[in-house]
Amino acid sequence: MMSILKLQNVGYTYDGRTKVLDGLNYEFAKGRVYAIVGRSGAGKTTLLSLLSGLTSPTEGTILFEDKDVSKIDRYQYRSRYVGVVFQQFNLLPHLTAAENVELSMRASGKIIPDKKKLAAELLEKVDLDEALAKRRVLKLSGGEQQRVAIARALSFDPDIILADEPTGNLDITTQEDVMDIFKRLAHEEGKCVIIVSHSPEVAASADEVYELASLREKRKR
Repeated sequence: MMSILKLQNVGYTYDGRTKVLDGLNYEFAKGRVYAIVGRSGAGKTTLLSLLSGLTSPTEGTILFEDKDVSKIDRYQYRSRYVGVVFQQFNLLPHLTAAENVELSMRASGKIIPDKKKLAAELLEKVDLDEALAKRRVLKLSGGEQQRVAIARALSFDPDIILADEPTGNLDITTQEDVMDIFKRLAHEEGKCVIIVSHSPEVAASADEVYELASLREKRKR
């Protein structure tokens, strides 16, 4: 299976002094769901920032389709190839679900002839009907807002979906529903889905699990 993302001896150090990640060699392929787990302080959020191109590693290389991410157009990488789903949703609450998705399409710069139609299709894909699509985000439940966030991340058809604790604020039933959506996106549509999570249930649902140990824990071993 071809990897779309590769980490080669990746490390990250804050302020030139505090090392958070060291010597990571991970590979991520399309069509699979990955869970990145570990205790607080293990560097999960830092790793997500590196994978999304928001931060560059201080050691090693991250390859996207065998190209060094640090040497390609970072804005294009983030706005066309990587969709991010946040724990706090990061939606505009006074816009409707559909308007949030359409706004993301405009920001990507991709030519999409009928944004309203595509937004409706994406929201339907994450199990939100026409009535919910027209509802302001402020009036939606947490689970519904997370579905909008996933639809927004899909709005420019990225190859990679990165999700930061996407089920952290949801009850178990809604968590399972959201994980089912991620699995459909990977297994039926060939997306590479990478989820950072504390949840054992999320890890159990993933195709592959990478466990990050903090450097302090590693030194104890």
